[in-house]
Amino acid sequence: MPAGPHDHATPAEAGQQGVAAAPTGRTGAAPSAARAGRGSGRRIALAALRQELTPQLQGVLTDFERFLRLERNRSPHTVQAYLGDITLLLHHLRCTGETDLAGLDLRMLRGWLAALHQAGASRTTLARRAAAARTFSTWAFGNRLLPADVAELLASPRPHRSIPAVLSAGEAGQAIDAIDGDQPEQLRDRLILELLYGTGIRVAELVGLDLDDLDRGRRVLRVIGKGDKQRTVPYGVPAEHALQRWLTSGRPDWATPASGQALLLGRRGGRLDQRTARRVVNEVTADLAGSRLSPHGLRHSAATHLLDGGADLRAVQELLGHASLATTQIYTHVSMDRLRASFSQAHPRA
Repeated sequence: MPAGPHDHATPAEAGQQGVAAAPTGRTGAAPSAARAGRGSGRRIALAALRQELTPQLQGVLTDFERFLRLERNRSPHTVQAYLGDITLLLHHLRCTGETDLAGLDLRMLRGWLAALHQAGASRTTLARRAAAARTFSTWAFGNRLLPADVAELLASPRPHRSIPAVLSAGEAGQAIDAIDGDQPEQLRDRLILELLYGTGIRVAELVGLDLDDLDRGRRVLRVIGKGDKQRTVPYGVPAEHALQRWLTSGRPDWATPASGQALLLGRRGGRLDQRTARRVVNEVTADLAGSRLSPHGLRHSAATHLLDGGADLRAVQELLGHASLATTQIYTHVSMDRLRASFSQAHPRA
């Protein structure tokens, strides 16, 4: 079974991309399916495409969704992403005149990717959808819905990996220090930044933290990452100070019986949601990075600064929870670019 999604090349977010309006009824033309998955300013509900499928194909999607949720234990976001890609694939299958899954083969899959390419899909999109197709094909073969794992040999272009925007160490400190006050919201927001930058954890991992995930004696967090994989991440003295202030002077003011063990709370006492955490980071970094930085930008910054400071690449991989070392290696390029810039600026014979 193919591995789950990684940070930079996954089916993630596929189901939430805009897709151009597809023709109603059967056209028999494969390019219409490509346009439906192309991504444009117009959006249509994937549910509408799903309803156009035959009952057999709709049932296959329902079973695949159940597999992702219950057996693979994927997050709701990832499940939606996989279903979005496979809905588009089955829509392409229908547009070529096939009425059931038996018509899916390697030639059909290659034609789907070729049509997407001709319609203007990026390498990243093609790689993501090919990954979704391979997962689906392996599942369908294992459940005897296909006579073979038809996507086993399906190749896809290597997605383009852009160098992520990062803050300098000084800018990161400036962003954190911009939040200073004794009100619960200020104490919480300061802790959000201290933990995101101080540990490099993902925003989903941050909002999922519970009180019993803290080991304050050793200053480490227990983090549940992608695929429910657990890891232990250390945090520093500044984060401990922010944590102490939040737990003694902030959280008690907002906590309600419904708060449970959630570490970070919203104003009404519920667990902090990702949108609020993103807004906090966006606002404090708006004047620092040239454009608003996301929580993932703080993760990028933390990883880059660790490598700049001499941390071992595999140690950084472990801290970030990357399944593949190749994902972590993107930050070595960031560090090298910064080194070249410093050399060019400072050396008289640069």
